[in-house]
Amino acid sequence: MAAMKLRAEVLGLPAYRFEAHDAAVKLDQNEAPEDLPDALRRTALERLERQAWNRYPDLHPRGLATRFGARHDWPADGVAVAGGSNVLIQAATIVAGIGRSVATVRPTFSVYALQARLLGATLVEVPLGPGFALPTDELVEVLQVGEGVAFVAAPMAPTGNAVAPADLERLAAAGGNRWLLVVDEAYGEFANVDHDTLARAYPQVVRLRTLSKAFGLAGARLGYALAHPEVAVELRKALLPFSVSALQAAVAEAVLEAPDVVAERVGRTVAERERLIRALAARRDVEVFPSVANFVLMRVQDAAATHRGLLERGVLVRRQDHLPGLAGCLRVSIGAPAENDAFLEAFDAVATATAHREELERA
Repeated sequence: MAAMKLRAEVLGLPAYRFEAHDAAVKLDQNEAPEDLPDALRRTALERLERQAWNRYPDLHPRGLATRFGARHDWPADGVAVAGGSNVLIQAATIVAGIGRSVATVRPTFSVYALQARLLGATLVEVPLGPGFALPTDELVEVLQVGEGVAFVAAPMAPTGNAVAPADLERLAAAGGNRWLLVVDEAYGEFANVDHDTLARAYPQVVRLRTLSKAFGLAGARLGYALAHPEVAVELRKALLPFSVSALQAAVAEAVLEAPDVVAERVGRTVAERERLIRALAARRDVEVFPSVANFVLMRVQDAAATHRGLLERGVLVRRQDHLPGLAGCLRVSIGAPAENDAFLEAFDAVATATAHREELERA
């Protein structure tokens, strides 16, 4: 290995890290808490049985593109489908960022910066404003010069707050045709908002969607971009041919034909999110932040100790206290009602144990 000269950008970049833990209640990755209903799962499996596994799938999944386009009243030739929205983030960086700039905020979804560094683009990260607000004025200044691709998660992650459409329009106008503006709507279903009007008005705007959250298909790894047809052509050039399998497409098509299942899942998640926010806000020494996603960010006195205590009680949440501006913060995904109850019970037990230990230390 010492004799092999690899790109400095790769060698200097830490690998994407995720530490898995075994826990009875898993609330750390913003997944859907339940798998597909049995009847829908059988429908998907029947589709899989009808597939010819010995044949290549479509070069690009035209059938899925048509279905996604119909879902959003968007032209099918303006839809790019990939094995997860992460892949489309990489594609956008390839077509608009290499040799140029990637602009985003900090903290946000780490893959934006990871792909910028990996592909050798100039990375510009603007800190979030007070209350995790989008730093629109500062981003406008960035986009008024240079060229490249800008990423904004809307709703924002990992903070969960909404983004005002007017702020995104300011960014699109500032960047003009020199910047591709990628609006990542991974959690859009839970906020009951999209940015369709913006994308129709500005051809340089690309909307990203995923089937990992509201659709409950994180294991299937599928995402799609809604873009101007001329932009979608360029995005597809950066996607490897035949990269979406016929098996992935079959499962996705089955779920797309059951919109009521997705709507019910979203409704339950939103109701549980609001219940969890109210419950946490009633606890002592907890700061709960507004969320329109399927997770809640909160600040506690000792994030490491709380995370460890919850895990000891079989509940796994996500530490965020290593991120800028998120000292003391944990993120909890919205689970099924019983899982959320288990989290609250474990959280109270940790708080009680901590208070008892502090009393002994003071004695």
